[in-house]
Amino acid sequence: MNTEGNAKSSAIISYITIVGTIIAYFMNMEEKSEFASFHIRQAFGINITFYLIGALMGLFDQVFIIGAFYLFFIVLWGYGIITAIQGQTKEVPILGALFQKFLSTVK
Repeated sequence: MNTEGNAKSSAIISYITIVGTIIAYFMNMEEKSEFASFHIRQAFGINITFYLIGALMGLFDQVFIIGAFYLFFIVLWGYGIITAIQGQTKEVPILGALFQKFLSTVK
């Protein structure tokens, strides 16, 4: 597979749970791709934020609050994986710029 195909595969795999993000990170180690790195940072940010906020959501027993939380992350995840499939580097809404800034060491 060519390097462009490897980069796109890594980008897509990065959105498949935290394990996929870790696998994509190591796939991108050999032949660095800015496209794959961009999506790895986005996916890693989505996963970390999901787990951190998810821990706080455990304190609530309200279906609407928890439902809104899951809907928010499904939208972020869906947006990220669709842009990876399309070969675009668009930040996920609201948090994408923060992910790129704070996870800039993830290459």
